Amino acid sequence: MKHIFQVVGYQNSGKTTLLEKLIACAAAEGLRIASIKHHGHGGMPDTKDSTRHQQAGAIISGVEGGGALHLHIQREKWKLDDILQLYQLFSVDLILIEGYKLEEYPKVVLIRNEDDLSLLELENIQCVISWINIEKWPARTYPIFHIIEETDYLDYLKAYLYGQR
Repeated sequence: MKHIFQVVGYQNSGKTTLLEKLIACAAAEGLRIASIKHHGHGGMPDTKDSTRHQQAGAIISGVEGGGALHLHIQREKWKLDDILQLYQLFSVDLILIEGYKLEEYPKVVLIRNEDDLSLLELENIQCVISWINIEKWPARTYPIFHIIEETDYLDYLKAYLYGQR
């Protein structure tokens, strides 16, 4: 299976913006990127974020929610594994996922405020980007970056995604 990486956090934490940056960086390196956005707010998915992924350089971008996958294929319900199998048909180097918090793929977690700290209990966290100071979080095995340390966290994520870590 292709390299898969998630960007997770609650609403308005910066997931789409981070994904755009990661897509643009990878595309500039000549990588072929696919993205999947989870529309977890009920109803039919809004395609504006997947359009942002496309504009950043993703060669395939999709959004899933309410039983619809906008590539546009309709079925009663989509599981992430079903979407990933579909994406495997395309020649891509990296699949970036926005959302699907409970999936166990490697991920970066975005923390906007103290209410979001429960996300630090998720599986397979590779790093955290936070809007608040959480340096004293116990038993962490991953780096924590402040949102203003953009160069540092992008360098870390690029090295991880390109196989240098």
